[in-house]
Amino acid sequence: MLEINQLQKSFGDTQVLTSIDLSVKPGELVFVIGPSGSGKSTMLRCCNRLEEPTSGSILLDGEHVTACHGAALDRMRLKIGMVFQGFHLYPHKSVLANVMLAQVKALKRSKEEARARAMEMLEHVGLAHKADAMPSELSGGQQQRVAIARALALDPKVMLFDEPTSALDPELVGSVLKVMKQLRDEGMTMVVVSHEMDFAREAADRVVFMDGGVVVEAGTPEEIFGSPKSERLRAFLSRLHPSAS
Repeated sequence: MLEINQLQKSFGDTQVLTSIDLSVKPGELVFVIGPSGSGKSTMLRCCNRLEEPTSGSILLDGEHVTACHGAALDRMRLKIGMVFQGFHLYPHKSVLANVMLAQVKALKRSKEEARARAMEMLEHVGLAHKADAMPSELSGGQQQRVAIARALALDPKVMLFDEPTSALDPELVGSVLKVMKQLRDEGMTMVVVSHEMDFAREAADRVVFMDGGVVVEAGTPEEIFGSPKSERLRAFLSRLHPSAS
């Protein structure tokens, strides 16, 4: 579903990604871990061209993301749902309007169609009863679930999550992870950058460890957490919470 080949990204003289290769199968949940500054978020942002790759190629369902420009790139981005650390909701629009907006503007759905799809997705994340609320009336966890509903309403082929719980109070994290686990169970293809190691152990099909702009090691959760091969991964896990090492 998603194929990254020899991806490189530099900012000026600083090389952030060095020849990243990663394939994600349809319905697979790939969890990306690594220290801050290892290039995890940059890799995700290259996948929908929020950052322009310096070299390499990215394919989504056989189509070249890296070869798209203009209107073709806009259409391609609609197939790649992205959920950020910040929620990026429009503060002056209701929850329902936030989930409808891109459907009407980008997919050219009628307002009736967009409203029906928005309500369906809000129901999906357990927030249909908050449709008329403003973002300021919601908790951080609820706002993040609205952001997930907004991305899902566009019918993406893959969902990218960039630290989706790191801005949340600990007691709100579970509600977001529950929605993500539900999506996995429904067969959504997902790439998740996060420090939620217990969630990675439980829900991931594969875990990828990045450090210094390269993929150091990849494997099942059992392999990565239970028998890490590289010294870099062992050192990383030993610095984490004891439950992840």
